[in-house]
Amino acid sequence: MLNQANRRISALSLNALKTVLFLIFAAPLVVLAQEWPTKPITFVVPFPAGGGTDVFARPLAAQLTKQLGKQIIIDNRGGAGGTLGASLAAKAAPDGYSFFVGAAHHAIAPSMYPNLDYDIEKSFIPVAMIASPPQVIVVNPKNVQVKNLKEFIELLKKNPGKFNYASAGNGSSHHLAGEQFKMLTKTFLTHIPYRGAGPAMQDLIAGQVDVEFDGLGSSSAQIKNGSIVALAVASQKRSAAFPNVPTAAEAGLVGYEISTWYGLFAPKGTPQPIVDKMIIEVHKALNTADLKTIWTNNGSDTPTLSGDAFGKFVSADIKRWAAVAKASGAKLD
Repeated sequence: MLNQANRRISALSLNALKTVLFLIFAAPLVVLAQEWPTKPITFVVPFPAGGGTDVFARPLAAQLTKQLGKQIIIDNRGGAGGTLGASLAAKAAPDGYSFFVGAAHHAIAPSMYPNLDYDIEKSFIPVAMIASPPQVIVVNPKNVQVKNLKEFIELLKKNPGKFNYASAGNGSSHHLAGEQFKMLTKTFLTHIPYRGAGPAMQDLIAGQVDVEFDGLGSSSAQIKNGSIVALAVASQKRSAAFPNVPTAAEAGLVGYEISTWYGLFAPKGTPQPIVDKMIIEVHKALNTADLKTIWTNNGSDTPTLSGDAFGKFVSADIKRWAAVAKASGAKLD
């Protein structure tokens, strides 16, 4: 009986000690989150300005600046399909003042770049998905004179090797979308990789390239002003922003469904209370009327995934894109 009582006392003492230690170590973190931020915050965007990542990152940064009372600075670091910027962001100090705006490209990169010096799952903490627009097939109307997707596919079959497509870089979702299109249609297009969707779009508009398999966010303004023509969206339903543009399935290309996504990450080691506070602020920002309007106009719903749920989505997407890369035979150009 005495031994049992002593064990109970010891267990209670141990639990009390754990509680005290938890309070000792947790208290500074709670205070840190309450005081954060005390200076400007940097969002590393791993593509040049003007691309799909920018379309969503900049309005979000502006809204978060209002909410947090500290400037959110966009740092564009393009190159190697978004992997150079990701590498830089992974090495940033995990102090709550550096975040990374990743994309579907970073779920593809492990299948395309065997020697990455970061791991999108291990080097970062998932904060929240910020946008998820569908891919869209767009063409320069002077170079590609067709009325619809069916005519485009027929044109490619009659002229193998004549046309090319631009992408945001090797291993980007644009690249894999193009390779999957070639595989499904049994056609050939020469892949022209750029340092980001912005430069690729500039050359598409100028007629230096013929086609782009782009995220709708970075194409929407150019579709609306007539600089480029949208043949189909690669989604199950039409975009509310472009109700007259058919889905790929409606246009005759069944099975071609590709969406892209953009998300916010923190370097591994960033205090969890700061991550949790940023999650709250991002959700608040995404649900403002201004951002909802911008997102709708650029073909994206308002995402709700954050934290571990967003992390699980990224893990599943890595596997999904690995299968696409293997089936399409996509390689670095």
